[in-house]
Amino acid sequence: MFALSQASHASTAYRQVGVETGVGAASSHELVSMLYSGFFDALAQARGALLAGQIEQKGRAIGRAVRIVEEGLRSCLDDRRGGQLAANLNSLYGYVVLRLTQANLYNDAALLDECAQLIEPVRAAWQAIGPRATAATQ
Repeated sequence: MFALSQASHASTAYRQVGVETGVGAASSHELVSMLYSGFFDALAQARGALLAGQIEQKGRAIGRAVRIVEEGLRSCLDDRRGGQLAANLNSLYGYVVLRLTQANLYNDAALLDECAQLIEPVRAAWQAIGPRATAATQ
C-alpha cells in the first residue's frame, strides 16, 4: 500500500541518517517507524537547544531531522508503485525540509512546531497500518 522501495534500501537509508538500534532485524514498516521517531527526537533536541541558546547543537539537530526526511523518508518513496500518495508525501517532505531550513536560519521554534504538526498525522497513519503490514509479511 505505502510505496516503499526494497527493504534493504530502507535499511541503508536508515543507517545513513545515523539512527541506531535493531535495524538489521526490523521490517520495512518498522524501519520507517524508527525514522519517524528519530525525526521527532531530532526536533525535540533542536527545540531544546534553540531555547537554551545552543546554536551549534540546534543546527546539528535540525540537520539530522533534514537528513532523516531526505535520506530516509523521502528516498524510500516509490513513485511508480505509490502513485499519488507517494507524490503527495514527496511534496510534503520537500516542504518540511524547506521549513526546517528556515527554522535553522531564523532560529524559529514555531517553524519546528509546524514541521511536527505536518508530520504527526503521517506518522500516526503509518503506525495505524502497522498490524496490517506485519500480518502481510508473515
